[in-house]
Formats: sequence, C-alpha cells, structure tokens
Amino acid sequence: MTATTGAAPIDHWIAGKSTAGKTSVRGDVFNPATGSVSGQVAYATAADVQAAVTAAAEAFPAWAGTPSHVRARVMFRFRDLLETHRDRLAEIITAEHGKVFNDAQGEVTRGMEVVEFACGIPQLLKGEFSENVGRRVDAVTLRQPLGVVAGISPFNFPAMVPLWMFPVALACGNTFVMKPSEKDPTLSNELAELLAEAGLPDGVFNVVHGDKAAVDALLEDPRVEAVSFVGSTPIAEHIHKTAVANGKRVQALGGAKNHMVVMPDADLDQAVASLMGAAYGSAGERCMAISVAVPVGEETAQRLREHLVKALADLKVGPGRNDGVEMGPLVTAAHRDKVAGYLDTGTQEGAELVVDGRNTRIDEAGEGFFLGGSLFDHVTPGMRIYREEIFGPVLSIVRAGSFAEALTLVNEHEFGNGTAIFTRDGNTARTYLAEVKAGMVGINVPIPVPMAFHSFGGWKRSLFGDHHIHGPEGVRFYTRNKTATARWPRDAGVTTEFAMPTHG
Repeated sequence: MTATTGAAPIDHWIAGKSTAGKTSVRGDVFNPATGSVSGQVAYATAADVQAAVTAAAEAFPAWAGTPSHVRARVMFRFRDLLETHRDRLAEIITAEHGKVFNDAQGEVTRGMEVVEFACGIPQLLKGEFSENVGRRVDAVTLRQPLGVVAGISPFNFPAMVPLWMFPVALACGNTFVMKPSEKDPTLSNELAELLAEAGLPDGVFNVVHGDKAAVDALLEDPRVEAVSFVGSTPIAEHIHKTAVANGKRVQALGGAKNHMVVMPDADLDQAVASLMGAAYGSAGERCMAISVAVPVGEETAQRLREHLVKALADLKVGPGRNDGVEMGPLVTAAHRDKVAGYLDTGTQEGAELVVDGRNTRIDEAGEGFFLGGSLFDHVTPGMRIYREEIFGPVLSIVRAGSFAEALTLVNEHEFGNGTAIFTRDGNTARTYLAEVKAGMVGINVPIPVPMAFHSFGGWKRSLFGDHHIHGPEGVRFYTRNKTATARWPRDAGVTTEFAMPTHG
C-alpha cells in the first residue's frame, strides 16, 4: 500500500454519491502497460463499510416493494447505457487491467448479457399456486428478496464479474454492496454512476474499495444476508467458512486448472487456434483459461507441440491499445514476477520449457508488466506447475496414452471449473460430457462460459456453496421461498381446527 502524489483519487460510492469516507489510507492503481501510477484508491475502514451497508439497509424496504416490472425497467435503461458507453468502459479496463481493447469490449458485452437476463425478472419471480389443496384451502409459493447482499470480485474481469452478480440481485429486489479488486477499481464506480443515471434509487447499489479489512467487515456485518465471491480457492474457502459462520448464504467461486483434451481425430488447426486464445488471451488471467493441453497419443502430442511453437513465435505482445496486439501485460509487477517464478519451478521439477516467455521481445515494453507466452512439455501430475493455478500465460502439455487416461487425469485434479475436448467423434464427446468431473464442458469449444440464461460454476474445489452464479441459479441464490396456505370460509363463524387444514 503506497501513496503517490498527484494521482487521481478513486473514492467509494455510498448512498448515491462519491465519498472518500473516513480513511486516510490509499493504494496505488497502475497502468500495467507502462508501469506508471494512474490513480489512488481509498481503502475502506470498518466504518466506511458500515455506512455502505446502512445505506443499503435503509433503501431495501422501498426497493423490495417496487414492482418487479418497474425494477426491470431500470435494468433496461442500464443495459442501454452500457451499450452507449461500451468503448469507454473497455478503455478503462485496458488502462487498469492491461487486456487488449477488443477483449475488454468483449468483457463488457458478456456482462451486458446478464443485464439482459435480469430484464426478464418478472417472468422468473412468478410464484406457484395450487387451488383447493383442501376444502376451500389454497396454497401459494412466493420468491422474495433476501435484503442487503454483497459482492466481492477479482481483478481479471472488473466489468463482467460484478455484472454477473448485482443485476440479478437488484432485479430480484435486493440492495447491494460491491467490493471490487483494489487493482482495477474504477469500473465499479462507473457502473454505479450509470445505474444512477438509469434511475436506480440512492443506496440500492453501493461500492466500497479496499483490502481484506473491507472484506471482513462485510462478512461480519449481520445485516448482510448473502455474499457472492469470485477469486482464488484459498480466499474462496476463507470467505465461505467465515460467511457461513456468520449466518450468511454464500456462493464462492474459486480457482481452476482447466484441461483441454485433444484426440487424434481432432481438427488440429482448430485445436491450436483455440488453445492460443484460451491459454494466452487476457495474458492467461482467466479462471476459464486453458492451462493444460492433454494430447492423446504421442503422434498427436508431437504435432500439437510443433504447431503451438510456431503459433507462439507469431504471438504479438504489447500494450493493449496498440493495433494488432493479441496479448497485453499482466496486472501488476508482483503478479508478473510470480508467474515468471513458475517457469523456474517447472524447469527445476523436470518439465521441458519449450518456449520461455521471458525471452519474448516486446516493443514499447518500457516499465510495463509484460511476460510473453510460455509453453511446457512433458509435465506430470506431481509437478507444482500442474497442481497449482498459475494465472498467467503459461500452457503445460501433459501427454496421455489413451482417452481413458486423459479422462482420469482431468477427474483426479482437485479443481473442476471448466474443461474442453476436441474431437470429431460423437461417442467420445458424449462419454466425456457424461463422465468428466467439471462444472462447465466445451466440445470443440475452448472456453465454455455459459450464456447468461444458464449458470456459471465449477465442481470440487472450484466452488464453495450450493449455487452457481447468474442464470436460474442466480435467481434462486438471491431469493428465498415463502409458502402460504390460506382458507377462505363461506361463513363468518370460527371453527376450532385440530387436524392439518388439508384434512378438512
């Protein structure tokens, strides 16, 4: 945590306005392409978090009582504003995260799809009704909002991941406190301003910035009913454990080690092109990035390796706003150095470093946080570079002798976020889909992120909690059932009831 004079202040958004809060502590926000400080973000105190939760709690009764179709109209207007400002929002993402501009544009678009899903919330909140469950007794089930809910999002998708959370929560009638990553915080403030412009009442959506102190204050506040989180597995596990201990509903999405199985009959050109985008897009800083390629058979492995080496030689790395750039910098110098350290680790463990990204020549690198695409071969399951989520532009080749061996490899890993298989054989694909232990599966699709009207989430140690995020699971997460049984007697008299009313 540092303090750089002259950098633009990035404050909280509480009760419909920007505020510095009570803290005097700020952290530097960097432009990863240049290494320069672009802003200073306020780190919330417990009192700042309490102020945001108070604003949300006070706004909840009126917002929850607003008809669902009126809430949906706010989402419609918000969606239009996102469309209007998409390129400006993408520029902020590129400036603070570092991903290339067209990737940032795509991030905003994928987030907008969840807003579009939330626009249909009246249909999804319809309850159930049963007439005459007993003599003149009817039953009705309602879906009602929880109250104040919170979201904690990672640095790698500063627009998309918050948009996975709060549009569904708000449309369901909840109020929201967002805690974005302190590495690229500006986007959440921009979204707050657009929500206000769309007509969202003050206090319904709030943003607090900071580190673990802000997170813990949200987890411990008894007024926060539920917490959504996306990030690494150790933090997801901590958030799940702490929030549950404080009586909250939790969906905590953790880390990943996503495998792509390449069968001998696969279209190799398609597989390589897909691997390049899935492994090195966004500098590998994606929870759905493919970080392990599993070619089946030695001939497949050798051909895949040769094609990847050629493709990596042509991979253009540089500042994300430069024309033709395919991969930008990593988010911070510390993260770049951590990823680069895995290259030493893998070599020490006996893997073959076929392409070393540290040798990549990067035009205009300056003090930017760049690392070229790297490729390991002959990686084995016991190695750290296989077991751990590297979260950078590093792809490992793990060779398998058969389809069964490849499937076992995937299923035995502790993570089960996403996976893909490339094959022309329908039976192989169907068997893989049926038997693989992962929450999201791609068949000749490298990054199988579901559309907004489905739900996103992994298995095993990639998810803590019972609900996936957005889609139907998101609606269930942000609401709870209430069932009423009602009798409407013909006469005004009162009759003593000794049995269950449906027995009458």
